Amino acid sequence: MNMRQAAEKADAVMQQTLSDVTPRLRWNHGPSNDHICADFKYDATGTGRVRRRIAIMTVVSAERRGSLLGVVERSWKARGYRITSVDTDPDLPAIFASTPDNFQMRVAVGNAGQFFLSITTPCFPESPVPAPAPVPNTPHRAGGYPQPPDIHDHFWSSRDPLPAPSPSTP
Repeated sequence: MNMRQAAEKADAVMQQTLSDVTPRLRWNHGPSNDHICADFKYDATGTGRVRRRIAIMTVVSAERRGSLLGVVERSWKARGYRITSVDTDPDLPAIFASTPDNFQMRVAVGNAGQFFLSITTPCFPESPVPAPAPVPNTPHRAGGYPQPPDIHDHFWSSRDPLPAPSPSTP
């Protein structure tokens, strides 16, 4: 695998994660970048890593944030990804995970409750890296990154608490 192929895999993992969320989230690309990997002397190794980011443009209410984090965590576990850390900060929680081939993923809640997904690849042989291929499902917004979420959804933006699951009866 080279950097281009790693970027394509990162895009696919991000899209798989988004496809596991219903109702569907609205999103746009965040900045994508790639960096050369260096050895302990900071000498180039002929390898590099790629980072992809997605900003969720759906407004996710405080009442629904835990649910969305849970959906992403279950999605990652179902795909065989390992949860490596959970930040339980009440305002800015995050979940970190790793794929079996060491792609490092994160879902995090930022300011104003905005969700972000990111993935960083391990080091692979250098190659040109294309822009992210998946087409966002929201229009590009002018201005700096991140743009605040501005799309309201009947479910994710609702301030109504989710009903407690009913106990199962034997």
